[in-house]
Amino acid sequence: MKDSKILIADDDETLCYLLKEELVNEGHNVDIVYDGKDAIENFKKKSYDVLLLDLEMREVHGEKVLNYVKENHQSTQVIVLTAKTDVRTAIDCIKYGAYDFITKPYEFGQLCLTIDRALEHKDLIIKNKILSSKINQVIPNSIIGESESIKNVINLAERAAKSESNILLEGETGTGKELFAEYIHKNSGRSEKPFVAINCASLPDQLMESELFGYEKGAFTDAKTSKQGLVEIANGGTLFLDEIGEMSLSLQPKLLRFLENGEFRRVGGITNLSSSVRVIGATNKNLMQEAELKNFRRDLLFRLNVITLTIPPLRERQSDVLSLSEFFLLKKSPVRAVKKLSEDARKELLRYNFPGNVRELEHIIERAIIFSDGEVIQSKDLNIPKDDFDFSNFVREDGTLVTLEELEKSHIKRALEHNNWNRENTSRTLGISQKTLYSKIIKYNLK
Repeated sequence: MKDSKILIADDDETLCYLLKEELVNEGHNVDIVYDGKDAIENFKKKSYDVLLLDLEMREVHGEKVLNYVKENHQSTQVIVLTAKTDVRTAIDCIKYGAYDFITKPYEFGQLCLTIDRALEHKDLIIKNKILSSKINQVIPNSIIGESESIKNVINLAERAAKSESNILLEGETGTGKELFAEYIHKNSGRSEKPFVAINCASLPDQLMESELFGYEKGAFTDAKTSKQGLVEIANGGTLFLDEIGEMSLSLQPKLLRFLENGEFRRVGGITNLSSSVRVIGATNKNLMQEAELKNFRRDLLFRLNVITLTIPPLRERQSDVLSLSEFFLLKKSPVRAVKKLSEDARKELLRYNFPGNVRELEHIIERAIIFSDGEVIQSKDLNIPKDDFDFSNFVREDGTLVTLEELEKSHIKRALEHNNWNRENTSRTLGISQKTLYSKIIKYNLK
């Protein structure tokens, strides 16, 4: 794997020089230190993919370096370089987390094979971290849609993907902003590196900061070991910040600093680390308006919206409704029993304006597959809410109009009931964050 960052820690200066020359010729980026103390200092400043570590060094022994790296840079792969007399110690090092060991003198070809396997192992570790955290999704080969509005955005997304600029995706909740972020990542030069996503509205400020930037051992009560943040895990790839308009004002300056120079500090840390990621933000808010209201930093907005893409709502791409429905039928139905839509069901879908956008359509199809009888889905199986306008709902018995608060309370309650009081689905339908929905439930004492 080319462009990998390798640190050689060995007190044999001649060997280090020759080894660096060979590895650079193989396409790697290589740094050299001649003592364990300097190796630790280097890791405090930057991250490496692989550490080639000699055990016997002057000031700090290789085992101490290994312990430091495994505590603070878990994804770095350590290959121990050892004399034949130190084989037992090298085996012990593997127990403590080293990837492999090679005895001196060694063949360069053998070392290269070990480095390649170590890099593959590192990628597997990162992918497992992403999957276990549910922050990496299946990246689509294409985005479904033949309407002019969506084809224009796809064309812009493909062109934006070729750049290294930060991107801001605007659009209502449920329009598929994360799907576009994944699409941009796959079509970029970073496609072989991780795609990492986080919802800025889903975590409290302190947890959000530690998730993004990681934390040092002892930074807080439960910090038994150091932890890498998402900006480190995504190094070389793409970081997707969903609902970035919900990010707190206290965290925004730290994100701004990272966007400006790629540097950050873990929570509880005192040294600067660096990571190369492309940031894609997404919002259903008007961030320029939020900036005028002092809810969002204007300088952060300008760093994010170098390229801005606006994803159209489903009601503006009505010609895509049936093709999307067919896709969800294939995706959600059992493999050997794919259901079909009746003609009436197709007309019902075309009639509806989908306030919850593509995500709502997906939920409607999934629900219809579960509750419909037979192989054909009828219009009644879709359970689409009727949206006929009834002015009487806005007038009291004495003829006066109801207040906006009364309307909001009634509408939120209706949406909650429609979604069986599932707050996540309800917030998506209403186009607000879960945090905002929860505060409205408390405000209106909804039960």
